[in-house]
Amino acid sequence: MIIPTYFLSLLSVLFYSAPIKTRTDFLILNARIYTLSANNTIVEAMAIDKGKIVFVGSNADAESAYLPDHKINLSGTTIFPGFIDAHCHFYGYGEQLNRVNLTGTKSWTEVINAITGFPITDKTAWIQGRGWDQNDWDIKDFPTNELLNNAFPLQPVFIKRIDGHAAIANDAALKIAGFSTSTKIYGGELKIKNGRLTGVLIDNAMDSLEKFIPLADKKNIEENLLAAQQKCFAVGLTTVSDAGLDKNVIDIIDSLQQSGLLKMRVYAMLADNEINRNYYFKHGPYKTERLSVRAFKFYIDGALGSRGALMKKSYTDQSNYSGLLLKPIDYFNRKFAECEANGFQICAHCIGDSANKLTLDLYGNLLGGKNIKRWRIEHAQVVSPADMKLFAAYNIIPSIQPCFATSDMYWSKDRLGDARMTGAYSWKTLLQNAGIIACGSDFPIEDINPLSGFFAAITRMDQKLFPSGGFMPEQKLTRLEALKGMTAWAAYANFMEEEVGSLTIGKKADFVVLDKDIMNIPETETFKAQVLMTFVNGEMVYKK
Repeated sequence: MIIPTYFLSLLSVLFYSAPIKTRTDFLILNARIYTLSANNTIVEAMAIDKGKIVFVGSNADAESAYLPDHKINLSGTTIFPGFIDAHCHFYGYGEQLNRVNLTGTKSWTEVINAITGFPITDKTAWIQGRGWDQNDWDIKDFPTNELLNNAFPLQPVFIKRIDGHAAIANDAALKIAGFSTSTKIYGGELKIKNGRLTGVLIDNAMDSLEKFIPLADKKNIEENLLAAQQKCFAVGLTTVSDAGLDKNVIDIIDSLQQSGLLKMRVYAMLADNEINRNYYFKHGPYKTERLSVRAFKFYIDGALGSRGALMKKSYTDQSNYSGLLLKPIDYFNRKFAECEANGFQICAHCIGDSANKLTLDLYGNLLGGKNIKRWRIEHAQVVSPADMKLFAAYNIIPSIQPCFATSDMYWSKDRLGDARMTGAYSWKTLLQNAGIIACGSDFPIEDINPLSGFFAAITRMDQKLFPSGGFMPEQKLTRLEALKGMTAWAAYANFMEEEVGSLTIGKKADFVVLDKDIMNIPETETFKAQVLMTFVNGEMVYKK
């Protein structure tokens, strides 16, 4: 049988004009997508299927290759990888949403007014709050608790400083804890004035009293986590690195994630305690689709604002006092070795120059040189210039909070003096030495919005645009460095770089849609960008 030539031509046209398209869940079209691939490619389309990215490229190629169940036309708006907060207190933020918010108070009297004005239903329960900062007051000395005692003579009150390294308790709370002027606590301080406790507790003294506060029940923990999640999604966060969790909270996080209620990815740093060590050293690191437990958080020293940061020399504004080492050096050496032997990353809180040097040396003794352990220094706030090279020598990752520089710039020189400022808040120098930085906020200490940190990193100004030109402007990060710090590099610091941190084929479809392109608009406008949509695992979890 002879088939006519014109019929063969028709078959050929039909065959080549209708290529078979691949089914996919949805296409993103007409966007400006910063992939943060190896070449930092910017594309206009992305295909998502079963929670993963299966294509990035042009609109034409996407539409010719894929048959989606849904299309999202973004009309030129901008997409970035989902933002990662490399160091925060996700659960603690959820707790704070139901407590007295003292952030921004301008005096001790204003703090008292905020507490007395807070709706209290149970007159016997502990009153808790957080956010006061005496450095923002006209009188910058720590207050005493007389006004707190007058307002609450019987009900215990415990309110933390903004940094979480100091607190003020009323006498009712001090009585429950059994504290007196003769109480001594290693790594902590109970302030005394005129022969009586002032109620001000620094570091381990604060922690020792907090143990007397009844723990939240399972229902409250769940509510706190879910409330924190919604706030985080609204600012584009898709992964949080929670710095210091207990096993009971981690178990509830896991349960909520397995049930589908908690969609946030959580990198959990375990708090340094016996319960956590006994369980996780026996069972090893734990990993699920959205939860990773493979790090321990240690507090080496306190905070600069409360003068608990451990310095090599005395504070400039308090002679003969150099801060607090929260546990003996031998303790840290033993516990670091135990973590290393059991396959856990170490994340050590270090603020002062002495704490940073001490920890870098302990790390070096255990690691012995170049390695792939990804041990971290959390904050790396004041590092002597001579010690910067140790980050490179032992492959240590500085986990920084860009907003710390612009929050502390008004008073940090009073604490440190001119000479030490050379190594303070030196994000660019740390990057040059370590080759990588992970950026976070330490919320609720700082603003939860990652764009606040992005703005602070690239301008070194506060959001009133002070100071002109930026604070220590030589330490500014570029926009790409700041973006990587809260995406790709933060993912690497969490051992998650194969899953998230960039928008490339095979990665989880975690991304955020902004109304402005923060890589191109004026630097001073970047913190004003708004999140339009947030996606986790290809699911829209927030829409403005």
